[in-house]
Amino acid sequence: MEQGILTLCATPIGNLEDITYRAVRLMTEADFIAAEDTRHTKKLLNHFDIHTRLISYHEHNKIEKGPELIQLLKDGKNIVLVTDAGTPGISDPGEDLVRLALAEGITVTSAPGCVAGITALIISGQVTRRFIFEGFLPSNKKEKAEVLARLKDETRTVILYEAPHRLIKTLESLYEALGDRDITITKELTKKHEKVVKTSLGKALELYNDEEPRGEYVLVLAGRDEKEIKEEIQEGWTSLSIEDHMEVYLSKGMDEKSAMKQVAKDRGVSKRDIYAVIHK
Repeated sequence: MEQGILTLCATPIGNLEDITYRAVRLMTEADFIAAEDTRHTKKLLNHFDIHTRLISYHEHNKIEKGPELIQLLKDGKNIVLVTDAGTPGISDPGEDLVRLALAEGITVTSAPGCVAGITALIISGQVTRRFIFEGFLPSNKKEKAEVLARLKDETRTVILYEAPHRLIKTLESLYEALGDRDITITKELTKKHEKVVKTSLGKALELYNDEEPRGEYVLVLAGRDEKEIKEEIQEGWTSLSIEDHMEVYLSKGMDEKSAMKQVAKDRGVSKRDIYAVIHK
């Protein structure tokens, strides 16, 4: 028997006009639609007159439901996987189902469309050439501190998701850990009350002293300036004497010529300057 296909299908993040013709066709033709919240997805299906059977698949039942969906696929059933809004497999259990399917040799494909993080990034005014996606910061204090520590020297633009009731706390945590970094705060993307505010972490905290956070947020945080990091590193090295700095590399087995070259690079000076001190 020929196996079915698992299709990760993007759905609108707000504006229903953002659905694709292909998404509607695939959901109509599928044997089953696996949805994060069947009640939410039912409204979408009703709008487009789709009557495909829904199966609940979410974070709290994925261990039980995952193998059931895999068996249906093995039995030749085609399944479309959707999340509440946007592209499944990003910050949701879709990634677990994909791994299970691939491990069983089942074909996995995608019907691309809306992604809240990318939508926010391209209208943020922040650097888009290099970026990372962090999703939601961990709720566990230790894990959250570890993530923030890694982000401190991150030079790429950072995309974060946040719920309204956690927004202020997250902005405070970012400000304390990273300093007053530039940030673009977006909410209700593609909806009637879409809002995009390009500001700084400090000013954002002032804003929400007077305005209660409402809606779903995507935060686009500027990366740290590479020149600033380089200067900080150089300041750290210059706290050592050139002789002690040389010894750091010589003790690691570097020859003198290579060590001088690295010391000069660390300190932002010429190799001739280092040579003059070592052989004065």
